[in-house]
Amino acid sequence: MTDDSIPLNLREIRNGAGFSLSRAAEATGVSKAMLGQIERGESSPTIATLWKIAKGFHLPLTALIGDASQPAGASGRSFRSVQFPGSIAVKMVFPFDPVLGAETFHVSLRPGQCHQSQSHDTGVTEEVFVLEGAMEVLRDGGWVPLDAGQGLRFAADQPHGYRSGESGAAFLNMHHYRQVAGIA
Repeated sequence: MTDDSIPLNLREIRNGAGFSLSRAAEATGVSKAMLGQIERGESSPTIATLWKIAKGFHLPLTALIGDASQPAGASGRSFRSVQFPGSIAVKMVFPFDPVLGAETFHVSLRPGQCHQSQSHDTGVTEEVFVLEGAMEVLRDGGWVPLDAGQGLRFAADQPHGYRSGESGAAFLNMHHYRQVAGIA
């Protein structure tokens, strides 16, 4: 993944919070070395690493992967996709909107792919709506099957995951935040 926005966003977020790399490492659980490598563009972070950073700063994911030139809540625009190394592809549909406290992604899973996610920040709720294929969502320790046209809402402040069937799947993934520290 070659994306200049993640290093710039991370540096801006960390500096805006007045955190040293050491303090940011304590808050996020991501090593000081890894944070420095991400800020310098020397490392492509996984989606799991970005969620740890977002959780540590109490921010939505789009604060890290979003383009600061795109206004919050922008509609009718085409946003770029981010393919995480060895993982899922995520395309922003709607970046974080502070009024709604929500952001929406289009997520693609390859055939038979499974992605497990650590718990997000306290109070985060996710909604999944399957656009194509069949998939299962891990919530409350069990897998719930979903077909195209079906959806599920669940608490995302606990471990959860997604896995596709033999033909892969595409779904909308909406994140709703109870409280967000705030982004510009």
